[in-house]
Amino acid sequence: MIRLLRFFFHHFYHAFAWTYDLVAALVSVGRWQGWVSSALPYLDGPRVLEIGHGPGHLQVALQEKGLAAYGLDESRQMGSIAVSRLRRKGMPPRLARGYAQALPFESGRFDNVVATFPTEYIFDPQTLAAIWRVLRPGGKLVVVLAAWINGKGLPDRAAAWLFRVTGQGSPLPEAALERIRAPFAVAGFDVRSEALEKEASTVLVIIATKAE
Repeated sequence: MIRLLRFFFHHFYHAFAWTYDLVAALVSVGRWQGWVSSALPYLDGPRVLEIGHGPGHLQVALQEKGLAAYGLDESRQMGSIAVSRLRRKGMPPRLARGYAQALPFESGRFDNVVATFPTEYIFDPQTLAAIWRVLRPGGKLVVVLAAWINGKGLPDRAAAWLFRVTGQGSPLPEAALERIRAPFAVAGFDVRSEALEKEASTVLVIIATKAE
């Protein structure tokens, strides 16, 4: 099942990237963009790097907030979609293609780094070392890590079942949260997690701060 899901998500994010918004809206029962926007209150910039920018919705929201938004994604298809979305809005696309483990930016450049619903790469020590390097002292890494649907309607119950199938079935106990926070702490961050109640769902946000 894990191999099958990885195969599906790889092609979903690449060859079928044009379906991303539709599928994300369907599986979240219309909540996906609201979940992604949960990162915004934690981001004060002025320079913000989004890792895994996807189709570019958060890039637009960051620029609408008056922040200097930059993005990185491995998917060429997602890069093309994001560039088109930003240009339609009259916004500059400050996007690069690459991997989180080797960020192509100078040290200390960013005030915040953000990732929404990343895969396991976010726990890779190389990823966290690269993020540490590009953050200024006192800068924050904000990760919208997961979400759980709590609604009782039929569409919500169906979506909640799908999330359980993909291993995201319910809010996590404290012991599991400690295991999630551990890689960030090992990388040198001061880390905390917050569970936000939003639109009959719970969103898990990790906030990891680089020491001054």
